[in-house]
Amino acid sequence: MKQTDITSQAEYTAKQTDSERNKAAQWSVYLIRTASNQLYCGVTTDVKRRLNEHSGSKKGAKYLKGKGPLNLAWTEQVGDKKTAMRLEYRIKRLSKAKKESIINHTLKINTLLE
Repeated sequence: MKQTDITSQAEYTAKQTDSERNKAAQWSVYLIRTASNQLYCGVTTDVKRRLNEHSGSKKGAKYLKGKGPLNLAWTEQVGDKKTAMRLEYRIKRLSKAKKESIINHTLKINTLLE
């Protein structure tokens, strides 16, 4: 195999790996509780990283700036990005009482997908 063939193969593998990583990623929906007891809903492939970003990074949501300390109230893996985003949209439209029901496991999120 020529050097250029090896380089091309490595580049192809790197691109393929990024693509596969995006498809294979397990998406999660999460609820964060602020210091004033407000709830924020979001989606991510890495909940711990995203909570750290919200807590003290420029990558965090503007809504959460200055509302710390932030605590992860609930999270659940839901599979693909499309499903995660559909759930996020529907959870954001719920009342706070219903969001608390999700946190307390009395409202199942699969009912939101029906």
